[in-house]
Amino acid sequence: MRKALIVWGGWDGHQPEEVAGIFADLLNKEGFEVTVSDTLDAYKDEELMAQLDLIVPVWTMGSITQEQLRPLLDTVRAGCGIAGCHGGMGDSFRNDVDYQFMVGGQWVAHPGNDGVVYDVNMVREDNPLTSGIGDFEVCTEKYYMHVDPANEVHATTSFGDVKMPIVWTKTWGEGRVYYNSLGHQANIVAMPQTLELMRRGFLWAARGSQEA
Repeated sequence: MRKALIVWGGWDGHQPEEVAGIFADLLNKEGFEVTVSDTLDAYKDEELMAQLDLIVPVWTMGSITQEQLRPLLDTVRAGCGIAGCHGGMGDSFRNDVDYQFMVGGQWVAHPGNDGVVYDVNMVREDNPLTSGIGDFEVCTEKYYMHVDPANEVHATTSFGDVKMPIVWTKTWGEGRVYYNSLGHQANIVAMPQTLELMRRGFLWAARGSQEA
């Protein structure tokens, strides 16, 4: 049985406990043994970290010590996958550039705040991460982000003439990294399209995945 760790906390406005619960249910249905923690000290548990196939951070802003961060970076580098969404992964630990480097991006702004209506556009319909989902409209925060040019982008939205990545993948050493900027609160995470994107992202990122 594959093993996943969900670590939630940080800014309460993103409803991290509720989102962690949604993700735990999803992963359980996919056959994962899931550990849920509300402390970053979970990353210091050497025995736990050595067993993991997937890490799902749900932690917006806040700060992380080097004693917590180094095991996280090293575990992913050694082959454990990491996957998450919105500020719970893309706006964590603003002072830790090594974390941002692993994720492949960092939140900058969300013009209009919550309640912006915009389109999410799939880049390739034949990609297993997005096939059959199709373009869709959301009403939520629209993330403008600094992004790693090495990311493989799977979905975008538009800021004028700029195509801003929403879903991307990359690698960190031997580990796979999946990110989705949707998910401001639990209701957006629970949308069928968002949840299906996350399900596929979790399965793709997990250690030993056979997904392309």
